[in-house]
Amino acid sequence: MQKTKVQATGKYLRLSPLKVRRVLDQIRGKSYQEATMILNFMPYRPCKPILKIMKSAASNAEHNDGMNKSTLIVKSAYADEGPTMKRFQPRAQGRAYPIHKPTCHITIVLG
Repeated sequence: MQKTKVQATGKYLRLSPLKVRRVLDQIRGKSYQEATMILNFMPYRPCKPILKIMKSAASNAEHNDGMNKSTLIVKSAYADEGPTMKRFQPRAQGRAYPIHKPTCHITIVLG
């Protein structure tokens, strides 16, 4: 009996969840080949880690469950917020300006 869905997760990625979601919205519901092609030609920074996670999910499906890559569809793709790294930028007259460096967890489910 074959599983109907396989997932891969990337955790603690130093990307903003809002910017990642903008890219994930473009590939959700597409076939694996179409989503790969879209990610290869998009000019945004989150595309490379998303592509890596999606290829990992496809390899999981092929190796662990014997599914064919050509039949895979991106069933769901979402980015959750990870912990925010907090830093301080020194400013004039001894003040400090807070810098927030967001992280995110990306999950891609193929089926």
